[in-house]
Amino acid sequence: MVRRFRGEYHQKVDGKGRVSIPALFRRVIEAGDPDWSDGQRPNLVIVYGTERQKRLDCFTMQAIEEIDRRIDRMKKGSVERKMLERIYHGHSFPTQVDEDGRIILPAKLRDKLELDDAAFFIAAGDHFELWKPETYDAEERAKADAWLDEQDEDFDPNLLLPDLPDEP
Repeated sequence: MVRRFRGEYHQKVDGKGRVSIPALFRRVIEAGDPDWSDGQRPNLVIVYGTERQKRLDCFTMQAIEEIDRRIDRMKKGSVERKMLERIYHGHSFPTQVDEDGRIILPAKLRDKLELDDAAFFIAAGDHFELWKPETYDAEERAKADAWLDEQDEDFDPNLLLPDLPDEP
């Protein structure tokens, strides 16, 4: 069974770039690492992407392997494949959660986001996003508010969900 990330959290970042992964997120990271067992450090991949990306996308090993399989299905040599390989392979950082439930964000990644002493984690299903709290509030919350303002007052988000195929 695939486990999904859920929830949002504000976490402190120390001067060495260490940040605690929320406990519920750690359980999903562990479940999504086929090589993990009790007493070991679970692996994950942080995709920092292009300069335009203002967040870090953090994937379990299973989730990043699914992306890799999808990239592998693309035509070799195509511009699209090269770009996705660059983003997901080249602009990524494999890491582990330490015994205290933290990851260390290298200075390059902290600088990219302009992270100081706080980080904002938000679930995105098969991965979670890590933001500078002020950037998330200014940009993503504003986008969500603008979109919601376009909806009817009695808007039900469930109406957007497609029907599931009938199961035998």
